Amino acid sequence: MIYKIAIISIGVGLAVMIVSYIIMGGFKETITNKIVGFGGHIQITKYTLNSTYEELPISKEDTIYQVLSNLDYIEHIQGVAHKVGLIQTAEEIHGIVFKGVDENFNLDRFGQIISEGRLPEKVVDAPSNEIMISKKIANLLKLRLDDEIRLYFIQNPVRIRKLKIVGIYTSGMEEFDEKIVVGDIKIIQQLNDWRASLVGTLEIFIDDFDKINEAEDKLFELTGYDLFVDKITDKHVEIFDWLSLIGRNVTILLSLILFVACFNMVSILLILIMERTQMIGVLKAIGATNKLIRWIFIINGMRLIAWGLVWGNVIGIGLGYIQYKFQLIPLDPENYYMNYVPIKWDWYAIIGLNIMTFAIVSIVLLIPTLIISRIDPIKSIRFD
Repeated sequence: MIYKIAIISIGVGLAVMIVSYIIMGGFKETITNKIVGFGGHIQITKYTLNSTYEELPISKEDTIYQVLSNLDYIEHIQGVAHKVGLIQTAEEIHGIVFKGVDENFNLDRFGQIISEGRLPEKVVDAPSNEIMISKKIANLLKLRLDDEIRLYFIQNPVRIRKLKIVGIYTSGMEEFDEKIVVGDIKIIQQLNDWRASLVGTLEIFIDDFDKINEAEDKLFELTGYDLFVDKITDKHVEIFDWLSLIGRNVTILLSLILFVACFNMVSILLILIMERTQMIGVLKAIGATNKLIRWIFIINGMRLIAWGLVWGNVIGIGLGYIQYKFQLIPLDPENYYMNYVPIKWDWYAIIGLNIMTFAIVSIVLLIPTLIISRIDPIKSIRFD
């Protein structure tokens, strides 16, 4: 029974650590991808003292655009523009931010949150009248696919465009879902009297999110004095601080689980030593050294740890796979920005958890074996 308890203790501890880590990774990846899909990793805009959404134009024909295109750590560049407007229906009115996108729009990132319909199609010679709105806006204004709306753009004089809804997205992130409407950038270029090569913002996607600070520093050195470089982690600092807090909480949880696993193994090994007191006395009586006897118990304990790791991986990875495949555990998207518990498979981290657990618990096993050196052979043989 004591062997089974040891294996269960290690197995459950490792399973909880694996599940906690892959869920934390899933949260970070899902939320980060949604935010990046709306604005890229880094944004470059013209310096302006204006605090509204009105932008100064950047030309894609400038040398800076060509320089950025040749950088090896940049995965994708797209030009967008923003303009404030109002959607009015027969019963409701709602303020929005119209995001105009061009033919280079990164569908791989944004397409993951499209729940109905499709992205607006591009028209070569004229602005497309197709738009995509969020599920939240659709519900608020009682709109559906293929409905036509009037969009009032706030400028002097106010401009009106009749547009058709061809897609609905659901990001689960309120600050985007409440206001962002995606459409053709040619509409904004026409309203602002911009030529086709002008955009309001350059959204840059890099190949490694962990190097975003390094990429920002390099881009800052390359861009001119009139351009402003801003990374997505600064624009949405409250969300990324929340993700960091989750990471710290998971680290604390893993540490506590590992401590409990170590404590359990120490207790179990002490019980094994107490049960084998007479055996230890006999071994000492026939010439066995304390070091040899300690290694007998340590190797026996390591064998129990190994079996515990096997069952821990089976349970942890099995539970993760079930959630990954069938999404059985739902979430409230208003609080968690997603509909279900996400899973991210990080095999290097899972292997690292196995190695760390085995190494730390094995080292801790040295503590209870120190009692072996204090066992007197004569007294232990008589021990009952």
